[in-house]
Amino acid sequence: MARFICQETEEKANEIAASAEEEFNIEKLQIVEAERKKIKQEYERKGKQVEIRKKMRYSMQLNASRIKVLQAQDELVNSIKETARKELQRLGNDKRGYKNLVKALVVQSLAPLREPSVILRCRKVDRKLVESIINEAKREYAEKFNVPPPKIAIDNVSLSPPPPGDANYFAHQPYCSGGVVLASEDGKIVFKNTLDARLEVAFKQKLPAIRRRLVGEGGA
Repeated sequence: MARFICQETEEKANEIAASAEEEFNIEKLQIVEAERKKIKQEYERKGKQVEIRKKMRYSMQLNASRIKVLQAQDELVNSIKETARKELQRLGNDKRGYKNLVKALVVQSLAPLREPSVILRCRKVDRKLVESIINEAKREYAEKFNVPPPKIAIDNVSLSPPPPGDANYFAHQPYCSGGVVLASEDGKIVFKNTLDARLEVAFKQKLPAIRRRLVGEGGA
């Protein structure tokens, strides 16, 4: 009887030990699998972070390169504009050509105003030149648009800024390369037809074409 009980107890103990070992192995596998999954997730998370940082660095480098290209384009375009501005300033040296140009600018300025009486503003250095062409400009305008010649009063108070290099010009102050400004008698309508204003208008209109010529069709 004692031997039977001991054998029964031993079998039961072995059964319990086997069951415990099985449960331990199952739990161990579950823990290992859970840790493996956590490691995999952590690896994937860090991999995504690395990929994001790489994309961010690439994007920053690309943007920096684009900014440098745009800056270079702007510098090139501005240098062309400045060259054109200097050429305009040289027009004043050609007295005959500049005289005809000023007359044409006066006639052109009268057209959009269509006023019987206007005020003309010009540079101090152009005062005598304007006085010499003003009657011819009024007659040409009247014949062209079949209207009575307008009255044009030259403004002696509000003058256009002087040209660069003039005795009255100071660095970093407004200047005028030439041309005229016409206004209605009440000052409500103003037509700015200076060479600098014309350059700005022409430059804005031609800027896309200038960029294409300088940097190609793909240039921004």
